[in-house]
Amino acid sequence: MLGATEAGPIRLGLIGTGLAVEKLHWPALRRLPDRFVVTAFADRSAAQGERFSSYSGVDMAGFTPDHHRLLARDDVDAVLISVPIPSLYEVAEHSLAAGKDVLCEKPTGTDEEQAQAFLALEDRHPDRTILIGENYLYRDDIRHARALLDDGAIGKLHLMAWRRAGHLVPREGSFTSTPWRHRPQYRGGVYLDAGVHDIAQIRMLCGEVTRVHAAVQWVNSTIDSPSDLTLNLAFAGGAIGNYTSTYSEIAVPEEPNDMRLYGTEGVLVLSGPEAERRVTLSRPDGTSQTDVFRGIDNGYYAELCNFSDAVRHGEPVVGTVRQSVANMLVVLRALDSAEQHAVMPLDELDGTGGVPLWRPRSASGLFDGLPGDRSRNTVISAGIDHPLISTVDSP
Repeated sequence: MLGATEAGPIRLGLIGTGLAVEKLHWPALRRLPDRFVVTAFADRSAAQGERFSSYSGVDMAGFTPDHHRLLARDDVDAVLISVPIPSLYEVAEHSLAAGKDVLCEKPTGTDEEQAQAFLALEDRHPDRTILIGENYLYRDDIRHARALLDDGAIGKLHLMAWRRAGHLVPREGSFTSTPWRHRPQYRGGVYLDAGVHDIAQIRMLCGEVTRVHAAVQWVNSTIDSPSDLTLNLAFAGGAIGNYTSTYSEIAVPEEPNDMRLYGTEGVLVLSGPEAERRVTLSRPDGTSQTDVFRGIDNGYYAELCNFSDAVRHGEPVVGTVRQSVANMLVVLRALDSAEQHAVMPLDELDGTGGVPLWRPRSASGLFDGLPGDRSRNTVISAGIDHPLISTVDSP
């Protein structure tokens, strides 16, 4: 690990330069030149490497089709691994063996056996920083909702309800066009790939899952995986919940896709599209407040900040291997439940201890130094349209 007093940005190598880097990671990396400089990049596709070079400005002199060559370079301190799910474990293992700190895309492998191998891999490299890229743990609106829950804003949580419906067919230039996602070589398909994000949000806001009971449907011919999942959950804190999701082959009507958390003293709703996410707190007296988040990036900027602070300053990582495995196990137990027509228990993973709330290093608030616009709309009472706009106070 680099010393806390060493100056200069982390010299980062990219292993995989596909859509996740182009659409998710690079937009955040280019806003953090004081923390990261990309010195090398590897991709099996030279054309993909050239595409990355063209939009990033990183010279093709740093390109190699062989990630082993990248790992042998002295000017690479850490790596960002963004390769297909079946290759994540192997590349992470090579990177840690080469002495590099690792930020690796989720999930932790293809199945439970590989997830356990990831845990063992982490234990073999206690001197290295390993962050599994679950960006929902760093997303501003979700962290704000968690802070409200921690402050007792809705009293004791007793029910979670979340329905998500979306249209999923291959579209050129989007994640749905990726061949390995159409015919996945891993159990659960879209739910092990995208669904773990939702599980991360559920765990962060509702706590650890103790039991699941699920059913699935396979009605999307463009993906070789379950398209529909309905999941009943029980949580360690006593709450219950339902999560229902469809990745539909046919276009579906626009739906709210909001997550609702019912407590003994209020209701919390997470809603809105990516461009304008909202967290609404409603109280029994008819008052409500809505915090609106614009220009946030789904958590990638904050995730990179956590990684660099862990490497440079020894800060704890929120997106640990264990947190990712815990998300993954909920999905796998849901699939077990659907196949066996039975309620499946989940034991708390040793060392997880729930999802911690990430805050910027040395910051007093949740959003200090982070990009984006945050505002608050307060409705004084039901039936009286009296909005008051002010800057969100960081919890």
